Amino acid sequence: IAAFGTATESLAILNSGTMFKRNGKKDPELIQNVSEGLKKLYKTKLFPLEDTYHFHDFHSPALEDADFDNKPMVLLVGQYSTGKTTFIRHLMEQDFPGMRIGPEPTTDSFIAVMHGEQDGLIPGNALVVDPKKPFRKLNAFGNAFLNRFVCAQMPNAVLESISIIDTPGILSGEKQRISRGYDFAAVLEWFAERVDRIILLFDAHKLDISDEFSEVIRSLKNHEDKMRVVLNKADQIGTQQLMRVYGALMWSLGKIVGTPEVIRVYIGSFWAQPLLVADNRKLFEAEEQDLFKDIQGLPRNAALRKLNDLIKRARLAKVHAYIISSLKKEMPNMFGKENKKKELIANLGEIYTRIEKEHQISPGDFPKLAKMQEILANQDFSKFQAVKPKLLEAVEDMLANDIAKLMTLVRQEEAAMPSQSVQGGAFEGTMNGPFGHGYGEGAGEGIDELEWVVARDKPTYDEIFYTLSPVNGKVSGALAKKEMVKSKLPNTVLGKIWKLADVDKDGYLDDEEFALANHLIKVKLEGHELPTDLPEHLIPPSKRGL
Repeated sequence: IAAFGTATESLAILNSGTMFKRNGKKDPELIQNVSEGLKKLYKTKLFPLEDTYHFHDFHSPALEDADFDNKPMVLLVGQYSTGKTTFIRHLMEQDFPGMRIGPEPTTDSFIAVMHGEQDGLIPGNALVVDPKKPFRKLNAFGNAFLNRFVCAQMPNAVLESISIIDTPGILSGEKQRISRGYDFAAVLEWFAERVDRIILLFDAHKLDISDEFSEVIRSLKNHEDKMRVVLNKADQIGTQQLMRVYGALMWSLGKIVGTPEVIRVYIGSFWAQPLLVADNRKLFEAEEQDLFKDIQGLPRNAALRKLNDLIKRARLAKVHAYIISSLKKEMPNMFGKENKKKELIANLGEIYTRIEKEHQISPGDFPKLAKMQEILANQDFSKFQAVKPKLLEAVEDMLANDIAKLMTLVRQEEAAMPSQSVQGGAFEGTMNGPFGHGYGEGAGEGIDELEWVVARDKPTYDEIFYTLSPVNGKVSGALAKKEMVKSKLPNTVLGKIWKLADVDKDGYLDDEEFALANHLIKVKLEGHELPTDLPEHLIPPSKRGL
């Protein structure tokens, strides 16, 4: 409640300044959340710039309220039979309307799997006229695409927090791309701008990256921060082959993505069937847990993602305005317009360089040169606008001041809703109980046993303890240190172990505490993390009454 109050106060302050005005007057309406703030910023400061310089014809359609209000979305992309649809079914632990699974190319449509009170399918043409859904601008891709786009609605706990987009399996060859009847890569790029996570699926059993898949990955180039890779069906091969496949995948992705950063790859078998080769079971469990944590964090980070995407869009809109106004400035008033237009398009690279130097803009903020030249060829340069400083200043002010205020608000919203995460389905399977990740391992060993787990090795530890000549049944820190440093663990780790083992905080270790210290050293040497606080099952029997 306190956090919410603070957030509300911040919103009132945010709105009382010069952030949102209409006709020079302060807008009295109180902004309720980050989403409302983003909508107002976009409509009052960024949209006018986009509209003036035909941004929507070149890059991305205008944003609508649903784009700011919708739940986080996860986009699944991969070649046919990599397990995309099965992955969705695994997450939800439930079939969804329109689902088809098989070794052959089965999913031939884009399927938006979303929450609804009843099971049902909404066809694409009906979907793009629904103002509550964030898909209205997809009507630009025409009937060829809309006939291959549906929304599967169903009541499911997972879908209360996120929506999932299933995509057609990617095949190889130029023929397949042409036969779709719509620009597949462009549709994926449209989704990539609006989703919170892009998951690329590969089949470990038959790793292949076709030409169309390479093109798709390149079209997602500006969204590497959203991309994760899943090497699925990894239980079908042994450890040695898996290492080779993983290496081949990383090499291939490095060539396609072309960035020095390594994309995170999750290895596993994402379905509810027995493992064929169980050699790497623990690896698969750890990888699945990491991926689940990543997906579960999406609702909590949704506002920050929308803010980040708006900043990226604003930077591109600014550069676009400079490009368009430069082209307008170079055009003659009367004769030779067509020849000048061709000349300007051919020399667009030089215009980029000039704008870059004149306005100190990073080369990475410019749109792709070839794509820009292709679109400019069909534009009427006479309709372009000259530079309008007020529109550019409004966007500059948004980036310099308003975004910083909203960033503070994002943190306050996160603090007010700390427990917001994806629940239900497969996310519940390993939450608690003996099949939770790491249960009964490391510091958790012996958690559900009646006997103190340290007692198993205590006779060995006692032999060492009595060689240290304890006084009144205890050894000092200096004596214990001589023995503990033999583990070669850093002093920072040994210091933590000392604090955990000295249960009664008297600065000495008795035989039980000494045994506990050695047990914790063994836990750390086996590669497990130390607990922040000593678990109840590790407290020595004589100290449990303290």
